[in-house]
Amino acid sequence: MAVALTSEPNPLQIDFCGLDMASPIVLLSGCVGFGEEYTRIDGFSNCDVGGIVLKGTTLEPRLGNPPHRVYETPMGMLNAIGLQNPGVDKVVDDILPGLDFSETRFLANVCGSTIEDYETVTKRFDDSPIDAIEINISCPNIKEGGVSFGNHPEMSAKVVAACRRATNKPLIAKLSPNQTDIQENARLCIEAGADGLAVINTMMGMAIDAETREPVIGNVRGGLSGPAIKPIALLKVHQVYEVAGPKNIPIIGQGGITTVEDAIEFIVAGSSTIGIGTTLFYDPLLCRKINAGIAEYLDRHEMGSVSELVGTLKA
Repeated sequence: MAVALTSEPNPLQIDFCGLDMASPIVLLSGCVGFGEEYTRIDGFSNCDVGGIVLKGTTLEPRLGNPPHRVYETPMGMLNAIGLQNPGVDKVVDDILPGLDFSETRFLANVCGSTIEDYETVTKRFDDSPIDAIEINISCPNIKEGGVSFGNHPEMSAKVVAACRRATNKPLIAKLSPNQTDIQENARLCIEAGADGLAVINTMMGMAIDAETREPVIGNVRGGLSGPAIKPIALLKVHQVYEVAGPKNIPIIGQGGITTVEDAIEFIVAGSSTIGIGTTLFYDPLLCRKINAGIAEYLDRHEMGSVSELVGTLKA
């Protein structure tokens, strides 16, 4: 079921941070490059999704981590790409002009090693056609010995506040599951100026070659994504919705979504939109199936829009 940004009635249409999205599906950062990769797949259309989050972008170009960078697990994938990207100037000047902003919404993903980096990259995207900005606060803070910004609510809030000063565009904080209190993190990010929240980022994991007794991933550890983390992601969405829902702060729910039922579960838990990532590598046309499935579910339950389903968990 292809959908597009039109004035025609569309039960899949959702308002996310003031942006009209033709579908609740968002393609996740790191899984679709800079938005042009999936256009080469026969049958895929950007009109099938409400938004595309571009690859994580830093102030300066990065080569990323040494190989191996990706490892398949029984129920997902480990990755440690290391934020390989050409730098924000290249993205804004050379890549964004080649994207068709009439097809879908494009969100930048901002990364940094210092708060100043985040602010500078955000300001650069502010002066661009990008629709919204996602803040990857799971990056290590080099000024604090490599501690992740996202694992400490106060540090997360400082990053959000700095980015808020740099832009008036919708700002989404991508929350880490690798922390003690995700609700406190969500609350402080909202107070610092986040317009939306992405829940969750990958879990930390590793793989070992039993014969060589060496780590499989060159960076030793990597982010675990895919179906294995779905139950954790669902719980985190539910917990964050308890904080964000009363404040009308929308959530991109993500983590192991592979079926229509998965997508609906995340919406019921509190997600206004749902993020698709790892599954795209083996089912690139999944989005069309999920759109059709959600539309059928809404019709069967006599609901006129996705928004009527958000946060309807009977708990």
